[in-house]
Amino acid sequence: MLKYSKKIRLNKFIAYSGICSRRKADNLIKLGLISVNGKIIKLLGYKIFYNDIIKYNNKILNIHNNIYILFNKPKNCITTVKDNYNRNTVLSYIPNIYIKKYRIYPVGRLDKNTTGILLLTNDGILCNKLLHPKYKIKRKYKIILNKKISLNNIIKLKNGIIFKEGKIKINKINIIKKKRNVLILSIYVGWNRIIHRVFKRIGYKILYLQRINFAGLKISNSIKKEGKYKIISKKKIYNIFKI
Repeated sequence: MLKYSKKIRLNKFIAYSGICSRRKADNLIKLGLISVNGKIIKLLGYKIFYNDIIKYNNKILNIHNNIYILFNKPKNCITTVKDNYNRNTVLSYIPNIYIKKYRIYPVGRLDKNTTGILLLTNDGILCNKLLHPKYKIKRKYKIILNKKISLNNIIKLKNGIIFKEGKIKINKINIIKKKRNVLILSIYVGWNRIIHRVFKRIGYKILYLQRINFAGLKISNSIKKEGKYKIISKKKIYNIFKI
């Protein structure tokens, strides 16, 4: 939780407020569009207290007015805020009132054809923690392969496969069909297309991929249908993640 006795970089605070990225926040500072306690600040790297009054266009920025939306992402949906090709995005399913008021964005990414649990929020502090490798946030998937997986390849997955980002081990794999092509597995990294890359490396193609758990968040009955969402409280979010 926030500690008011500590200082934070001004650009970081602006990003956490949800109005833009940290890089764009630097541009706002350089242009003299940000004030701290009534004084225009143009110094990059300037640090503030959480309870200082920060304004942009005479509007006070606040990082406590957060929202948390749990979304069951459907297939053929892009995990982004906007798309230059006018394709379906995750925000296409969320009412404009939440998008305009809170400037929400997805925490991490799911591939276009991957379905399942996704968190949308404007809480930059929480987002950074959930995506930081040191917190080892668990991601659980249901997978259907194009053919039966062999015991030898299961051993390969458990021993670990090396990629440019590092070595990945899948310690827990459950086979849930006699055909041995439907699996449930858990990993602790969110590298780009890592599930597809892992199985491609050992000679398999994924026919279906669904994320069924993200750090304890699951698809409940109210959002069982793809494209559905629900708002959850900050208290519940922080209790689930315990960070």
